[in-house]
Amino acid sequence: MLVNLHVKNFAIIDEADVDFGEHLNILTGETGAGKSILIGSLNIALGGRVSPEMIGRRDDTATVEAVFSVRDEATKRLIRELDIPFEDDEVVISRKITESRSVNKINGESVPAGVIRQVASLCIDIHGQNEHQSLLKPSKQRDIVDRFGGDELSKALQEVSDVFQEYESVRKEIEENDLTDEELAREIDFLNHQKNEIESANLTKEEIATIDEEYRIASNSGTVVDVLSSVYNDGTKPASDMIGRVIPEIRRAATLNPKVSEYTEQLIEVENLLTEMNRDLSGFMQDYSFDEERLRELEKRLDLIHGLQSKYGETYDEIMSHYDIVEERLGHYADFEKFRKERKEQFDRLVIELADKSRALTSLRKKAAEKLKTEIEKALEDLNFAHVEFEIEMGRSEHFSEHGVDDIEFLIATNPGEPVRSLAKVASGGELSRIMLAIKSVFANSDEIETLIFDEIDSGISGRTAQMVSEKMNVIAKHHQVICITHLAQIASMADTHFVIEKEVGADASQTSIRKLDSDESVEELARLLGGAEITDAVMENAREMKEMAQGLKRENA
Repeated sequence: MLVNLHVKNFAIIDEADVDFGEHLNILTGETGAGKSILIGSLNIALGGRVSPEMIGRRDDTATVEAVFSVRDEATKRLIRELDIPFEDDEVVISRKITESRSVNKINGESVPAGVIRQVASLCIDIHGQNEHQSLLKPSKQRDIVDRFGGDELSKALQEVSDVFQEYESVRKEIEENDLTDEELAREIDFLNHQKNEIESANLTKEEIATIDEEYRIASNSGTVVDVLSSVYNDGTKPASDMIGRVIPEIRRAATLNPKVSEYTEQLIEVENLLTEMNRDLSGFMQDYSFDEERLRELEKRLDLIHGLQSKYGETYDEIMSHYDIVEERLGHYADFEKFRKERKEQFDRLVIELADKSRALTSLRKKAAEKLKTEIEKALEDLNFAHVEFEIEMGRSEHFSEHGVDDIEFLIATNPGEPVRSLAKVASGGELSRIMLAIKSVFANSDEIETLIFDEIDSGISGRTAQMVSEKMNVIAKHHQVICITHLAQIASMADTHFVIEKEVGADASQTSIRKLDSDESVEELARLLGGAEITDAVMENAREMKEMAQGLKRENA
């Protein structure tokens, strides 16, 4: 679950620190108070794209940090598989944003934003208008059916995917080797040329690893000798001679004042160091020679190796891997007709296997779809779709894919007597949000993601429908942490933890803050949602009654 969100200097939020509770967390506030900015900051903490324009006015950096407590064992395993440092079941995701870049960390270790998105997807599921719109995509609808099918369907889908990968590999190989006699001869010549080119180079792993450095040293050897000669003749030797001349003088001074003797010892030590350095430099320059012939050999060899690297791979292993592929293909072409016959027979077997496994997958999907249809239809009725008819239509694709051969589409009719039609043609934005909520309630017991965020879930609803939506969210919140932004009192009254987002308008700038409400303050906020500008005693009483009824309902359904 999301334990804490910390935001600093982001847009009009100077600093906000929110400790979320379990079950249902409700966020309310006036229009324009900054509710969307808070969700935006969380999206950025979870790896979303960020614009430098969102950095606030207090500093040249913005910081967002989200702390999760992970309880689900499967989620823990998946996080560890991403090589994330993970102790005490806690995941801390932080992003520091500057004008030019962002610094991304998980549990104190720097990671790319893509890794943050992967980890976040395991911990939290955010549903806003964009997520509701994704429900219109056939691929999303197919995924929902597949998730509902459980482990048996998941295993069948994996089997189809595995066979399809092999099927595609063989199909491409057959396609690539559909050659005429003339094309085959050219291909064999080309492969033999590559084979001979690599063989004749006589490469070794050690040579590829060291030749660049050896060439650099050899090509700069003349410069090195010149520099060392200059140092020896113009620097250390004159310095050594000068010290040698002044040592007798300072010794004479030491006889007159014993304190000077310590300087004598220091100069003698320096003289010894310079003498030793001169001897080492002289020996090094005598042994260090510029071999022009070796340099030419290295240049020629380096050109050859760089040419091979540009064609076949940067490393020794990559080049030799290409060599193995070339040899394998030449082996196939040695008896080309036999090779083509074997591949054709393999392809035909895979077609039969893929068709069988796809049929098994289709059968499981039909069973899952039938049961899912019933449960979604019931959940929609609970959300005040009074005469709803919901169908999951399964068609057949003309081509195999890693997902099988099924085309899946959700159909709905929201009024009696109407034919069912695709969601894209029927559902409004508000209806889509309720349909997504219905689907989430169906998955509430089995969904591994611990935290769900609903933004704009109350779009286009009020009255009895709003009450039914709040009750459905309460059902989901029994098994998940739910964070919901709403402007409806019916939904807000169900809160286990209630926050208000407020904006203070100053002379120079505005500032958004968020604070947790106690029971009395929550009732006052409900009254504001119910009463608008003027909150009368009657409105307060209505708000208090609504809160008591909601909490009573929560106790009944606990």
